[in-house]
Amino acid sequence: MKRFVASTAAALGAAALIAAAPAGAETGEEQPMVVKNAWARATPASARAGAAFMTLKNTGDKADKVVAADADVSRVVELHTHKKVDGVMKMRQIPDIPVPAGKAVRLQPGGLHIMFIDLKAPLKKGETFPLTLDFARAGEVTVTVHVKAAGAMGGGMDHDGDSGAR
Repeated sequence: MKRFVASTAAALGAAALIAAAPAGAETGEEQPMVVKNAWARATPASARAGAAFMTLKNTGDKADKVVAADADVSRVVELHTHKKVDGVMKMRQIPDIPVPAGKAVRLQPGGLHIMFIDLKAPLKKGETFPLTLDFARAGEVTVTVHVKAAGAMGGGMDHDGDSGAR
């Protein structure tokens, strides 16, 4: 009986590890999506919205796209861009963010970004929070977002040499 319980526990443990492995891990493939320098601007106490920016690099040979995002810092997380409408720049929700094969796409102020709507608390300079990006091909990739000063424009070095995930 003990042997059956031990082998069943070992099998269940192995199944859990396989289920939790990143896309491609069980086949020896490397994750083709690299997310670097994920950051957000600090927000005033009264702000109801914020945004995250980063660089998405597709090292694979097939195009991919971000189809959703999730973070616990707000009640709603959307993919956004800025578009000129009647001569005025306006933010708009978009269904996905394409990342061509072998290319990098930069999410930055005034362009593509991840929007946090109905913030649960202000984003404070120096804090970090997890953000999960859902790619159509690569699956979920979770990164750490570093909160910079309110007027930050990005750029600069990664906080830890690679402030994202693969």
